[in-house]
Amino acid sequence: MNTDLDTLMIRFSALKDAGRLMELDHQVWDHRTAPQPLVWESREQYLLHCPPGQQLVAETGDGTLAGYLGFKAPTELDSSQHVYELWIAVDRQYRRRGIGVRLMTAFKAFARREGKLKLRLRVLSSNEAAAAFYRTCGFREEGRLVREYHVKGQYVDDILMACFL
Repeated sequence: MNTDLDTLMIRFSALKDAGRLMELDHQVWDHRTAPQPLVWESREQYLLHCPPGQQLVAETGDGTLAGYLGFKAPTELDSSQHVYELWIAVDRQYRRRGIGVRLMTAFKAFARREGKLKLRLRVLSSNEAAAAFYRTCGFREEGRLVREYHVKGQYVDDILMACFL
């Protein structure tokens, strides 16, 4: 069966993707997945924080951006330039179809070519599905900030995870 995912392309983000990436952020980063919902005030604000080329995007055969993996250096210090911090978002209608795994696999290959040795991320303890996904991608818990956030009447931990390449 031919689907729009048969020709899924993983590529770096471009300026033209900003609007759709902002939509994905609005859809994905809510109280279940973040300490507070992510809302961009403007396209300019988004581009200032997420410039083109700082995400890998998953584009379906029909041109739909189904997800992305954003990344950055964790600090500007020379001593941490072997590390990338990352976050991943997949459109609800495309979840559990292998897009996250394909983004992560492509990103790991890119990070290795860039000479990176460690990938790190943060996930809320209340987001068990995401934590399980990261574990299947080779991430392990490095630390936990206990009761770091108070979200919708409950305290949640901020789990720090890492994958060594």
